[in-house]
Amino acid sequence: MTKRIIYNGDIANEGKVARGYVVIDDDKIAAVGEGAPSSGLLAECDEKEDVDGALVMPGVIDDQVHFRDPGLTHKADISTESAAAVAGGVTSYMDMPNTIPPTTTLAALEAKNRRASEVSLANYGFFIGATNENISTLQAVDYSYTPGVKLFLGASTGNMLVNERDALRAIFAEVPAIIAIHSEDEALIRRNRDFYVKKYGDELPVKFHPLIRSTEVCYKSTARAVEWAEKYGTRLHVLHVSTARELELFSNAPLAQKRITSEVCVHHLWFSDEDYARLGNLIKWNPAVKTWDDRAALRTALERDYIDIVATDHAPHLLSEKQGSCLKAASGGPLVQHSLLVMLELVDKGVFTLDTVVRKMCHAPADLFGVVKRGYLREGYYADIVVVDRNVPFAVRSENILTKCGWSPFEGYTFRNSIRQTYVNGQLAYNQGSINSVVRGRRLKFNNSK
Repeated sequence: MTKRIIYNGDIANEGKVARGYVVIDDDKIAAVGEGAPSSGLLAECDEKEDVDGALVMPGVIDDQVHFRDPGLTHKADISTESAAAVAGGVTSYMDMPNTIPPTTTLAALEAKNRRASEVSLANYGFFIGATNENISTLQAVDYSYTPGVKLFLGASTGNMLVNERDALRAIFAEVPAIIAIHSEDEALIRRNRDFYVKKYGDELPVKFHPLIRSTEVCYKSTARAVEWAEKYGTRLHVLHVSTARELELFSNAPLAQKRITSEVCVHHLWFSDEDYARLGNLIKWNPAVKTWDDRAALRTALERDYIDIVATDHAPHLLSEKQGSCLKAASGGPLVQHSLLVMLELVDKGVFTLDTVVRKMCHAPADLFGVVKRGYLREGYYADIVVVDRNVPFAVRSENILTKCGWSPFEGYTFRNSIRQTYVNGQLAYNQGSINSVVRGRRLKFNNSK
């Protein structure tokens, strides 16, 4: 067992920033203190890390990633993407079920957990996916080790579009866990697509993507889901909110009082439809990146607590898969390595406070999902810690992109801050550009019952 102290850092945690220290004893935090550590405390520690004024904060918890494992591992896998995660300060992730085969059975769920235990550098949890037929499976899941149910109300891989009314009623009424939804109205998407194809042909450029997957597409689906959740008392979590109009469906009550919560992703906070001309399909996501006004409204809603957490929807594709018209190019892109840097950049630009970043990326995901003993720098909690060098630029280049797909929409951008170190359960998983490939994360435990 090793006792380590990280000291002379600016500790950002639980609403304040103060110069201080964190003591790690094996896999847990043994102490968090302000000021300089005593000589006696320093003497007790086997390893001493003077971070010289760097920012020290809890590890980021990302509640929505697609690590493509199994079945789509030509473009990403748990090993490569968890390495990208820890390089970006993400110490825990929750992976989505639209893989091949889809994670819609108990056997598929446990196979993913076994694979992660073998190769994941970060801590992990896996959503189970809903289908029109698997309500009995959803009721049998051990949700103390599973974050919740992913429900696609828009098209997905395999049989994961749930569109039968009886199945939806059963999911909303009978599943004893969080229901996390991809919320787009599939019928309206088809109607919009047919309209624009008839008018302009099927080689539509990407600027049509937010018109096909429009504000109304998102709002109609989310409003219906909120209505069902209110009717059945469902614990509903709306993923990747992308429109200003949807915000009227949410409350800024304290998180602990909410039954209906929401998430925004970094790409919807950073990009707008003005960026399609420059980046094209590289910023094609579902839901689509929308207008400058939508982005501004999402930023304000995050600060005012109408939106509860920030995530990535990290969804790698090969560059070859991102080619073609907006009807052919794959939707999604890699974000997990740079999400914290994006948010800290927005702090430096005056968009958010540092407290907002720590709350929405660390504290609130832990609280919302009931992640046990993570998300805070507290004595007795697991030592998931990130050290950030402020005003030490990080230029995104092809050679330092760790996701298997090998590209980033931020390539060529220089962030003002850089990730110095990432600790996972007290182990130094990332250190100044180097991955410690022997580190293994752990299966997350949850207390998120309905």
